[in-house]
Amino acid sequence: MEVLIGLISGAVGGNVAGGMMKNLNHGMLINSVAGVVGGGLGSTILGALGASSVAGVAGEAAGLEIGAIIGQVASGGVGGGLLLAIVGMIRTMMVK
Repeated sequence: MEVLIGLISGAVGGNVAGGMMKNLNHGMLINSVAGVVGGGLGSTILGALGASSVAGVAGEAAGLEIGAIIGQVASGGVGGGLLLAIVGMIRTMMVK
């Protein structure tokens, strides 16, 4: 369940980041795909770095507790937005 929350919040985070940064916006499909990948990576990396109780991957806050859900939404959204920004910068550099 935690992975699903991270992926959905990553898609939302990618689209929000694309809406806020018009120069990095690549349409809803690419924003969503980059967000889903970034959301999954963001929550996985956060869990691997030892912030598992924040990411909701393992530990006391795992499962469907509100702290785990908030951690998954935050890490997924930030990961999705960050990966979209990276993809946007790479695509901008390739065009030049």
